[in-house]
Amino acid sequence: MKTSNFDYNLPLSLIAQRPIKKRDHSRLLVLDKKRGNRYHQKFYEILDFLQAGDLLILNNSRVFPARLLGKKALTGGEVEIFLHRKKKITKTTVIWECLLRGKVKAELQIILSKKMKAKLIALKGDGLWLVEFNLGEKAFWQEVEKIGEVPLPPYIKRDKKRAEDKKRYQTVYCRRDEAGSVAAPTAGLHFDKKLLKKIAAKGVEIKFITLNVGLGTFATVKTDEIEKHKMHSEYVEIKKEVALSIYKAKQEKRRIIAVGTTSCRALEAGAKKILETKGFSAESLCFWTDIFIYPGYKFKIVDGLVTNFHLPKSTLLMLVSALAGQKNIEKAYQEAVSLKYRFFSYGDAMFII
Repeated sequence: MKTSNFDYNLPLSLIAQRPIKKRDHSRLLVLDKKRGNRYHQKFYEILDFLQAGDLLILNNSRVFPARLLGKKALTGGEVEIFLHRKKKITKTTVIWECLLRGKVKAELQIILSKKMKAKLIALKGDGLWLVEFNLGEKAFWQEVEKIGEVPLPPYIKRDKKRAEDKKRYQTVYCRRDEAGSVAAPTAGLHFDKKLLKKIAAKGVEIKFITLNVGLGTFATVKTDEIEKHKMHSEYVEIKKEVALSIYKAKQEKRRIIAVGTTSCRALEAGAKKILETKGFSAESLCFWTDIFIYPGYKFKIVDGLVTNFHLPKSTLLMLVSALAGQKNIEKAYQEAVSLKYRFFSYGDAMFII
């Protein structure tokens, strides 16, 4: 299957640069994947399309300020460090896999603040570097929270960082106990606490899983044939009581609706274990996944999906095409462009049912 099959024309003016004032007032395109029907609503009207007994699964991972700006110790040249995955911890240092911007080489020393310095150890695969930081884990996280910036997607242009991004590029239900994602599970940005209460009052069961979104969410598909593309691995946690809820919903033929492609990927990656154990796992499911979903994939858990509008030729566009049908998605995107929907992370939403 060709990557070019998932291209479309998008005017740059439709790429949302800032969040809408009220989270749940974004536009919502509802797509019936069986009939191909499309409905245009406000996001808070998702209530009209949810049913008592539905199981709504949301990704509660929290975005941390993973973008660090530093200067080379010898020359003062600028270097950007994007934290990707923690690799090793000692009492006085932490080592991370990182993506770097700037001219760099092994052994380079980078000054990030008065307290924090970094040293490049070695270049790994996929352009990732092993980077050693000179602080123990607690002090490291304190400094990251102080000096780091939210790594907004490259299509969101900022002359300088905005305070609103630190709040609005975060779901209202994210975990406070652990930071894990370098990008937001953006479908969840449309929900506020009031809307979630209304959804629960309607009889919809709401559960949370965790998928820590990695740098791979920004990675483009560089192969002509999508089957040759390799996804970055991301960490997933599905608590045992959630796994049981998922299994029960499947047995009772209730709809399971994922909020975001991250929730969808986590559920499908854990499907075999959940279904084999009938949800009665002795412990929470914790694993790394590089699952790649594209047309032809047979969904085992997910029936419906709340999602944003995705980049041309992206793995996310391929995933929604797998669920809704490629022709349905093509028509929906054409209509969204003609009606001037707002696209990508801070943009409008789609509900595939």
